[in-house]
Formats: sequence, structure tokens, C-alpha cells
Amino acid sequence: QVQLVESGGGSVQAGGSLRLSCAASGYIGAYSMAWFRQAPGQEREGVAAIDRDGSAFYADSVKGRSRISKDNAKNTLYLEIYSVKPEDTAKYYCAAALRDLSTVVAGLESDRHVELWGQGTLVTVSS
Repeated sequence: QVQLVESGGGSVQAGGSLRLSCAASGYIGAYSMAWFRQAPGQEREGVAAIDRDGSAFYADSVKGRSRISKDNAKNTLYLEIYSVKPEDTAKYYCAAALRDLSTVVAGLESDRHVELWGQGTLVTVSS
């Protein structure tokens, strides 16, 4: 089974940018992939999704200041967020499924449709 390992978390000042990576142990080209996050005391929420054809979907919370991308040759998923805010503080999780995850990220479907989860990487944004 493919395993997902996130990296790139840490502390960043408000207004700065962050770049997270998710390295997969196998080929990700067959998967739709996404990023989720969970802030302390809050439920996990979707951030962005990218389908097998490269089409991307963003949650309103990061739309216009983020970019999700993937490199199938490197089996790596990326998330960049610009102009970060304290409310971006959360543990960020990489996810994958053999179906489109945009509706899960949008909160229209349960995240039980996610087949693979990473362990998460913590991002702290200071004001």
C-alpha cells in the first residue's frame, strides 16, 4: 500500500508563505490527491484537491492565495500558501483516493472517501 509522508511544516510569520510536500512511496498518477488541515480544537477541513488530470479545487479559506500541484515523476504532492494568516495554523494532512476528492474538500462528502492519509505536519503562523 502506498504511504504518504508530509514535510515542510514549522513556524512562519503572518504575511509570509509556506510550502508543504507530501512524498508517496509509490506511483501517485492513478490517485486524486488533496490537503486537509485540523486546527486545535476544531474539526478537520479540506484545503485543496488536485485530480488525476491536474484540475485543482480550493477551499474558500485559501482560494486566491494558494497553489496545489503534484509531480508524478517524483511521486510528490505540494501545497503552497501565500500571505499566511494566524488562522492557517493547523496540522496539515496529505490524502489520496482513486476518486475525485474535490467534493470531500468542499465538505459536500465525508472524508471517509479518502483512502490514504499521511501522518500530518504542523504549521504555526505567528502574528
